[in-house]
Amino acid sequence: MITTKTGAKSGIREKKEAAVAALAGKFESANAVYLTDFTGLTVKRVTELRSRLRKAGVEYLVVKNTLAERALQGIDYPDISEHFVGPTAVVFGPDDPVAAAKVLADFARENDDRPALKAGVVERRAVGPEEINRLATLPPREVLLAQLAGALEAPMAQLAFVLQAKLQEVVGLMDALREQRGA
Repeated sequence: MITTKTGAKSGIREKKEAAVAALAGKFESANAVYLTDFTGLTVKRVTELRSRLRKAGVEYLVVKNTLAERALQGIDYPDISEHFVGPTAVVFGPDDPVAAAKVLADFARENDDRPALKAGVVERRAVGPEEINRLATLPPREVLLAQLAGALEAPMAQLAFVLQAKLQEVVGLMDALREQRGA
């Protein structure tokens, strides 16, 4: 089969368009997106980071800046295009924004603050590196839910205790009244 230059260019363009569409889908479906600069990390370290993120249910993808910018142009998303400068990897967290932030912060702490956080989007709101680090300090989702359940249970338990005390008081008064009438 003979391939012309225009045919080859067309094939490359189709691949790029497919990559942009796939990237746009990832941006739209993610609950949290973090942009990192992986400069200074060896391939072995990046592989370890990917493994940790995968265990947390998160995807780590090195992207071409121009393709990522194009992917963001066609969707309703906060403008983070200014952060697509230099080596960029994108962390896509489909569910829990805290889990991805924790893995990134823990890994960076162990590896001389690498990868460096550039910016992010959490629940369709642009966030900076400081906010991402604050997210990383939050307890896991299960712990937060347990704390919420405990906070909701405490007033109900107090109400039940007060009602039970009043009920016992009424029973005591009725016994006293019965004894008084019987005597």
